[in-house]
Amino acid sequence: MFYSPKMIPLVLPLSVLLASIMSFGNFAENYEFAAMKASGISLRRAMRPLSIFIFILAGISFWFANDVIPKAEYKFINLRKEIVQTKPAMAITAGQFNDLGSINIKVDKKTGKKGEFLENVTMHMKSSSGYENKSVIRAVDGELETHETSNLLQLHLFDGNYYEDVKAKTYTAEQKKPFIKTRFEKYTINIDLNSFQSDMSDEDKITNTTTMLNVNQLNYTIDSLQKVMVDEKKSNTANLMLRSNSTLQNKTVEKDTLYLETAPKDILAEFKNITKQRILQSAIDINGTIVFNAEANDVGMTSYKKNINSHWLALHEKFVIAYTCFLMFYIGAPLGAIIRKGGLGLPIVFAVLIFITYHFLNTFGRKLAQEDGITPFLGGWVASIVLTPLAIFLTYKATNDNGMVSFDFITQPLRNFFKRFKKNNN
Repeated sequence: MFYSPKMIPLVLPLSVLLASIMSFGNFAENYEFAAMKASGISLRRAMRPLSIFIFILAGISFWFANDVIPKAEYKFINLRKEIVQTKPAMAITAGQFNDLGSINIKVDKKTGKKGEFLENVTMHMKSSSGYENKSVIRAVDGELETHETSNLLQLHLFDGNYYEDVKAKTYTAEQKKPFIKTRFEKYTINIDLNSFQSDMSDEDKITNTTTMLNVNQLNYTIDSLQKVMVDEKKSNTANLMLRSNSTLQNKTVEKDTLYLETAPKDILAEFKNITKQRILQSAIDINGTIVFNAEANDVGMTSYKKNINSHWLALHEKFVIAYTCFLMFYIGAPLGAIIRKGGLGLPIVFAVLIFITYHFLNTFGRKLAQEDGITPFLGGWVASIVLTPLAIFLTYKATNDNGMVSFDFITQPLRNFFKRFKKNNN
C-alpha cells in the first residue's frame, strides 16, 4: 500500500489519455458531436467542463506528488526495516544461498509463523577479504531469534559440525589440506541486522531520498548542496595550488643554474645533462601529481553534480505530473473526436503509442540530465515540450473541423497493390 503511490505518476497520464480518446471517440462515432453542433454547442464549449475537471485533477495530482508520495515513501522504507527487525527470516530464501554480510547461508526449508525455524542449514563464513570461505558449518536444524530492542540477530544451530581450514606453514603440510572439525549440539551465532537490511533493501530506493522530500524541502536541500559544492570547488582549487607550490618549492636546483635576465629559447641548454634529467623528471612528477589531484577532484564534483541534478529532477517532476494531465487531455480529446472511434480497439492503439513516446522521452531526458548531459529543467520537461505542439495541433484541427492530415498518398498505393495482387491470384 505504501509503495503504490509511486505508481500514480506513471498510471495517471495514461488513464487521462485513454479516457479522453474513448469518451470523445464515442461521442464522434455516435454523431453526438453533430447533435451538439446543431444545438449551437461547439467542441471547444463541450471541452470546457472537462477542462475544469482536469484543472482540479492536476491540482490534486500535484498535492499527491508533493505530500502523499514523500510520506508514503518514507513509511515504505521504514516498514521494510521493521519487517527485517521483526521477521528477519524473510531475508533468507529457502533452497538457495543468501549473502548476509560475512555469511553465506542456505536452508532447505523454513517453518514457523515468522519462518524462524530452519532445516538442513549450510553456512559459509567469509574471510576478511570477502573472497575466501575459510569456515563451513553444517547443521540439521536452526532457529532465528531476535528482539525489537536489539540490533543483533541470534542464529541457534543444533546437531551439526564446524569445519575450518588451517593455514599450513610448509608446502608439504599444505598438500595435506589440513582442517579442524568440531561437532556441536548447539552453536549460537550473533549477526548484525544491518547486513540483512543492506541485502534486503533495494540500494537505489534506499539511497534515493529525493522521493521523500516535498517542494520546500527540495528547495532547501538543493540550496544547501549547491553551497557545499561551491565550497568544495574553492577548497579543491586552494589545495591544488598549495600542493603545486609546495612541490615546486621542495625541488632543489644545482648550483650551476644560470640566472639570466631574459630566458633563452632553449632553457635546458643552460644546464648540465644530469641536471636536465632531474628537471625533466621533476616536471613529470609535478604534472602527474596535478593531473591525479585534478581527476580525483573532478570525480568528486561529478558526484556532487549528479546528486544536485537528482534533486532538481525530483522538484520538476512534481510540476510535470500536473502539467501532464492537461497535456494528455488535450491530446486525447481532440484525437478521439478526429478518429471517431470509441471502445477498446483503435483508441488503445493510439493511447499506447502516444504514451510510449512520452515515457521514452521522459526516461531518456531524466537519465541524460542525471549524467549532466542536459539541464535538469530540460531533462524533466523534454517529453512535455515535444508533445505540447502535438496537443496544440490536434486541438486546432478538432475545434475547426479540419480533420487530420490526409495520408492517402501512402495508403492508396498500398491498397492498389493488394487489389492487383488479389486479382492476379483469382
